[in-house]
Amino acid sequence: MRDPATLGDMAALRAEIDATDKRLSALLAHRQGLIDRAAEIKTGAGLPARIKGRVDEVIANARLNAEAEGIDPDLSEALWRELVEWSIRREETVLGQE
Repeated sequence: MRDPATLGDMAALRAEIDATDKRLSALLAHRQGLIDRAAEIKTGAGLPARIKGRVDEVIANARLNAEAEGIDPDLSEALWRELVEWSIRREETVLGQE
């Protein structure tokens, strides 16, 4: 990752944004695989897709991580809430709870 201050023109900035987006997509693909595995484990354990305490924990972690990285925790929370809800819907489909 390049320091944004070192990017001298829009072409370099856009290239770095595109590279960052690609890395984010790879991380999201990995997370999706983890969610799929969670659904498999929950099936065997008889657990529901939504576990409120865990949802709260993930959101709290998102806010803490945002603060540690110097980004807006409200933005992080909003993004993670959407990500968590998507993940729960995916698990519900696998678990037949939709």
